[in-house]
Amino acid sequence: MQFILIAHDRDGGLALRKQIRPDHLAYLTEIAGSIVFGGPLIDDAGDPCGSMIVYEAPDRAAAEALIANDPYSRANLFGRTEIRAFRTVVRDGRVTA
Repeated sequence: MQFILIAHDRDGGLALRKQIRPDHLAYLTEIAGSIVFGGPLIDDAGDPCGSMIVYEAPDRAAAEALIANDPYSRANLFGRTEIRAFRTVVRDGRVTA
């Protein structure tokens, strides 16, 4: 089952995001088999201001554990998060369902 994380950085979080990013990328590499796709949210100035990641996990609890173990989460980078079950219908220009 797929789950989407939409996370908005807390105010003033850009410096922390930059500091933690190498650990975050290493973690994503470690759990790459559980990630469908993802990337940063970008503000009007072109700076990252949050994250959007689609996870493949057996259930919501497993997805929440993947998110909780992310260095960004452990560093309390996010001010607001939303986790929802998700189904891909269109990908790479093709309707899949």
